[in-house]
Amino acid sequence: MNTMYETLTIEKKGDFALLTLNRPDKLNALNSTVLSELKAVFEAWGKDAQGLKGVVFTGAGDKAFIAGADIAQMSDMNVDQAREFGSLGQSVTLAIENTPFPVIAAVNGFALGGGCEMAMACDFIYATTSAVFGQPEVKLGLIPGFGGTQRLAKLIGRARAKEIIYTGRNVKADEAHRVGLVVSLFENKDELLAAAFKTLDYVAKVSPNAVKLSKQVMNTGNDLTVEAGLKTELAQFAAVFSSEDMKEGCKAFVEKRPAQFKGC
Repeated sequence: MNTMYETLTIEKKGDFALLTLNRPDKLNALNSTVLSELKAVFEAWGKDAQGLKGVVFTGAGDKAFIAGADIAQMSDMNVDQAREFGSLGQSVTLAIENTPFPVIAAVNGFALGGGCEMAMACDFIYATTSAVFGQPEVKLGLIPGFGGTQRLAKLIGRARAKEIIYTGRNVKADEAHRVGLVVSLFENKDELLAAAFKTLDYVAKVSPNAVKLSKQVMNTGNDLTVEAGLKTELAQFAAVFSSEDMKEGCKAFVEKRPAQFKGC
């Protein structure tokens, strides 16, 4: 992906990429330009993984992953403009979820409002001990608009999510980790990024096809009954037996050698 972006940088690192939202002077706040560029990036990866096996998504600087939406832009919106802005934000979170490889949110500093919503759309969140999460929209007379009312409840439970959204309070890193919003905590950004890429190193050793299908089944099953989710799982479990990766993986196991997966 050679496209130049106004608000994003993409650094290829072997089988992986580091995607950085690059507006540190604005605490990486989300405006229409940022959202449009994020949508373009993730939708492009959704159509063509371009050889990538994983992405780490972070924010420039040490103060914020994404401090929220750009309030200056939002304050003058009418109902139709707000609907369009919200729809754009939701399309970004869906594009992140539909990316065919793992996306790790590496949260440094604030992840508030839309920032928290972007992080929750990723497969999981790693964060520094100084990270702060929250959905403070009610303090502005707003509600979350990029999926916060839905994803937060699914990640940490409905009652706890309601308490956080209704009060608009900040959630410090240790609490976010304790309730399951964050998977792992790290002392600083260097350790954070190193850990995220180390996790992707493990992912790169397994079947890309199996990872992609696991992600699809888990994301789809999140909105289904257990019975319906099991049917989806069974369909993909059976289908994967026709894949080259399955044949190679089993053969390598029997022959006691590392598998050479092709992602098909």
